[in-house]
Formats: sequence, C-alpha cells, structure tokens
Amino acid sequence: MKNSFKNKTLASLLACLFGWLGAHRFYLAGARDRWAWLHLASLPATLFYSKLFFNLPLFVTASPLIISALAAVLETFVLGLMPDDKWDQKYNSRVEQKNNTQWPIALILVFNLAAGATGLIAVLARGFDLLYTGGAYG
Repeated sequence: MKNSFKNKTLASLLACLFGWLGAHRFYLAGARDRWAWLHLASLPATLFYSKLFFNLPLFVTASPLIISALAAVLETFVLGLMPDDKWDQKYNSRVEQKNNTQWPIALILVFNLAAGATGLIAVLARGFDLLYTGGAYG
C-alpha cells in the first residue's frame, strides 16, 4: 500500500460535512475500516426501517442515521483538535510532508459545534415530545 499524505483540515471537513456516511474514515483508513462501513450502512438501515415500520415516527426509524451523524460530530472534534505533531505521527509517519493547520480548521470546528448543538437539541426535543405527549406537537 502506498503511503500518502493525510491532510488534517480535509479530514476534519469530510467528517463535518459527510461524516454521517463515513467519508472521513474512508479517507484516513480506506476500505478496510469497519467503522466507515458502519457509518455507510446507517443510510440503507434507515431506509429499510422506514419502509418496514412505516407507522412509526421518522425520529424512530431514522435513529441509525441520527446516531451516525452525532458520532460524526464527535469525530470531527477529535480529528480537528488533535495537535499537528500527534496527527503527523499517527497518519503521516512515513511521509515527509507535515501538517500546518491554520485558521480554516477553527472555522470548521465552529460550524461543527453549531450544527452538532442544533442537531442534539432537536433530537432531545423530539425525543421528549414523543415520550411525554406521544408526538402531539409534530
């Protein structure tokens, strides 16, 4: 296998935007990463559950995709906040080029924080709505 340079900013951006599909994990580890395939399997699982249990709320049938998306938010923080020297030691140990992250990583993390907090609040609000009112508000 050819060792190639793994850009920390690109990996964080992939995790932020397409982490629910496991794009960042495919970028970092390739097709051999089982967690990447689990992220990717959440989409067909959600479609299967929504067709099989069509009478349940979408919040319930989309739970594999919601869990995958919330896990991707956490993975974005783990990747983006890792120091450059540790990143290079882990992903670029056999490559001479090294990471030098600048301000774009901060913008990615701020966007990720806003999107993740919004998603988490929406999941909690909908969950309490279903739990206490049976879905009377939506």
